[in-house]
Amino acid sequence: MEWSDVRIFLAIARAGTLGAAARTLGLTQPTMGRRLRALEQAVGHVLFQRTPDGFVLTDEGTTVLAHAERMEQEALALERELAGREHQLDGMLRLSCSDWFGLHILSPMLADFSRAHPRITVEILTESRFLSLSRREADLAFRIRRFTEPDVIARKLMRIGYGLYVKAGATPPVPGDGTGHGLVTMDEAFADMPDVDWLTRTFPKARIAMRSNNRDVQAALCAGGAGLAVLPRPLGDATAGIERVELAELPPSRDTWLGYHRDLRRLPRLRALLDVVVERLAGE
Repeated sequence: MEWSDVRIFLAIARAGTLGAAARTLGLTQPTMGRRLRALEQAVGHVLFQRTPDGFVLTDEGTTVLAHAERMEQEALALERELAGREHQLDGMLRLSCSDWFGLHILSPMLADFSRAHPRITVEILTESRFLSLSRREADLAFRIRRFTEPDVIARKLMRIGYGLYVKAGATPPVPGDGTGHGLVTMDEAFADMPDVDWLTRTFPKARIAMRSNNRDVQAALCAGGAGLAVLPRPLGDATAGIERVELAELPPSRDTWLGYHRDLRRLPRLRALLDVVVERLAGE
């Protein structure tokens, strides 16, 4: 039994003739007659008695009518609910980003977004591995590397400056080989990152004091006097107890990219969030 055939049955039952029902649905009479016969074959009963005055429901047709009307009510309710959700903007969005970016960059604007759209639940996943957009591990991802996944819509969001930081009030390091200084840097899994290379190249005689893949942990270690740290400026400048060191050669800045699967490009709640993110961050 096809729902489209049930709709045709309902139209004929209400209009009484094929012609009137066809005009209601915008179909031709031959199409209406063919689909009605298909429905009758599917249910195994004749649903209408054909009379000179029109179509009259049989006993079996009357039974089908009651169920068909309930099916129609459910179908219309589903359409209304989906349409309402589109306007109300509810549902879940799963975001993937680094720990420090989620805390210092996204959290303030997501709090505003939540107040504006209280029916949308935003889930923020902060971990070092790149979650798959194709497998819907995340709906929207923020990365410092270009997206290589197929069917992902990506754009460069912002360029983030990095700085060299030291414990506030400590004797600032002098340009040189770093003798006598400790370094707080990324763990070995991220040893190929540009800021790690810059730090070890700028201070080749400095010892590696601490490693962490968490930027906030690095900032806390720097504030505690463990050593020099290269940090994203939005994080470093906002962290109490550390200060930025001005050098002739600054640590390399990084581009941040956002990406989402092209199948979600018309999802209203995602578009609403993208509007906020792009308006506040693009071009910074």
